[in-house]
Amino acid sequence: MNITIIGAGAMGSLFGALLSESGENIRLYDIWKEHVEAINKNGLQIEYNGNTHSVSVDATWDKNQIEKTDLAIIFVKSTQTDDAAKTASEILDINGLALTLQNGMGNADIIGEVIDPDLIIAGTTSHGATMLGPGRIRHAGTGPTAIGMWSGIQETGIQEVADLLTKAGIMTETVDDVRDVIWAKLLVNIGINAITALTGIKNGGIISLSSTKALSCAAVEEAIQVAKAQGVKIEDNTVEHVFQVAQATKGNRSSMGQDVDNKRQTEISMINGAIVTQAEKLGIHVPVNQTLTTLIETLQANYK
Repeated sequence: MNITIIGAGAMGSLFGALLSESGENIRLYDIWKEHVEAINKNGLQIEYNGNTHSVSVDATWDKNQIEKTDLAIIFVKSTQTDDAAKTASEILDINGLALTLQNGMGNADIIGEVIDPDLIIAGTTSHGATMLGPGRIRHAGTGPTAIGMWSGIQETGIQEVADLLTKAGIMTETVDDVRDVIWAKLLVNIGINAITALTGIKNGGIISLSSTKALSCAAVEEAIQVAKAQGVKIEDNTVEHVFQVAQATKGNRSSMGQDVDNKRQTEISMINGAIVTQAEKLGIHVPVNQTLTTLIETLQANYK
């Protein structure tokens, strides 16, 4: 199977390296030329548990160099999903599949504007990675991955995708209703990302103070109300699960926090902002998520 990963940031690079090591035909595509050149010259340097090893994987910034692809894995920031979807539509072979494991809500819908929704796989992963520099990443954590057909119509190829990911050490299960899975991860991001980005704390800081813990709880409970209004199945212990994730990743800086630290545009519109947008349509009041969204938008609009 020919696989192209669109967006060779920390997560895209990690998945590309793991799949390449397992014997898959992988090509990384990213417009960051310095990163691409470093990978092609020295291999991708992966730091894990204090050790560093190099993985040979092809990378390019020129999509014209990419041969027809059976599977396009989209790992760009949500602000770049539109462009990534168009690239995927150009390189995918007939009946080729597009897989998104991006953060936030709405990415699969954007991809579905240019690719047949019946050929879109969506999901979430608990693996974590951090970009250390051109050609260098840290594998920050492992965990389960879940994928499902976005349209709900089961496609035989999805099991092949799950199997090749699992073979690469990315333990993957298929699910019937992937929207519930995406919502579950979204709620974790809602309870952690914006608060850590605004305050400069690491994930564990969320639960170390009663004030930040209460703020996180309020944001998540608003989002749960929006989810339930749309018929989404939400576990009873969701808020506690958010705190468990914060504790388990206490030494990590959230992805949104890293974006703010590096003065990059965040994915706020697909996380807390997505709750605000959906709440407006439903007539639900979500003041905490509205405030968090406005503060992040103000912060990133005034980067210097």
